[in-house]
Amino acid sequence: MASSLSSPSDLGTPPDHIRFGIDLGGTKTEIIALDHQGETLLRQRTNTPTHSEHSTPVEHYQAIINNIVAMVQQAQQQLSIQEYTLGIGIPGAISPATGLVKNANTTCLIGNDLQGDIEQALGHPIVIANDADCFALSEATDGAAAGKASVFAVIIGTGCGGGWVINGRLVSGPNAIAGEWGHNPLLWRDEQDPQMDCYCGQKGCLETLLSGPGMRRIAQQETSIDQSSQHWFASYQQGDTQARQVIDRYHRRLAKALAGVINTLDPHAIVLGGGVSNLDSIYQHVPQLWGEYVFSDTVNTPLLKAQYGDSSGVRGAAWLGATTK
Repeated sequence: MASSLSSPSDLGTPPDHIRFGIDLGGTKTEIIALDHQGETLLRQRTNTPTHSEHSTPVEHYQAIINNIVAMVQQAQQQLSIQEYTLGIGIPGAISPATGLVKNANTTCLIGNDLQGDIEQALGHPIVIANDADCFALSEATDGAAAGKASVFAVIIGTGCGGGWVINGRLVSGPNAIAGEWGHNPLLWRDEQDPQMDCYCGQKGCLETLLSGPGMRRIAQQETSIDQSSQHWFASYQQGDTQARQVIDRYHRRLAKALAGVINTLDPHAIVLGGGVSNLDSIYQHVPQLWGEYVFSDTVNTPLLKAQYGDSSGVRGAAWLGATTK
């Protein structure tokens, strides 16, 4: 049976405790401070230390920790507080078997006790979760799907990650991979759906088809035009015929992929985030297409755009951090 973390609604965190959240990205690290009502008190970004700045993975890893600690301490000083909770969203997961980081595209994190090392550096308990899980928790708590009994949320940007929330609780699972939607194959594949290599070692993962870079590669194969997904979106909105063909095929692939989620989980809402989610036509056309693949006479699942956009992941980390109290 899948395990779950506490929900923000039943944490019992004292109202005077500030909720810090950190979103550890490949290029940027962001911190937010929320009060007990979810109002933003502080939000700051800094560059994430890079491997090119540090000669060894050990030095890179330590620089990331030092950066996080400095951000927390600076936020404490700015808000003149001592008591806080802290959650951190990372581009990976904590292995339930070892307690060490796995599946991280910031590779210096892999195999390290990130939670323990940050707790030791701060002298304070923290909670860590996958960044897509934090996004899902944010949108299910007080975002686009607030009040829904079950929410499946996915970030479609440079990659494809997902999270699964039931009754306000983030589902983790025994392998800490609940919601890893992007590393499944496309269902109902046809000859227009290429099977490209994925960094995970498999072929044809949804991430290779639906992410921004994936869309770019496929469109280049189909049209010999190399341009970003944002350029394709803009051309589509301007009525360009070639762009319409590219985006129409994208709509159908996304409809197939989400139909598989509905058939498996039947969530009360699906929320999309990430750069690709800003294409407004998705919310009109995908629900019109997925009925062909969903095993039901009607499909009442709302497809929603994230309310908090780029800040949703860091907000979810803050809500997650409240589980430390």
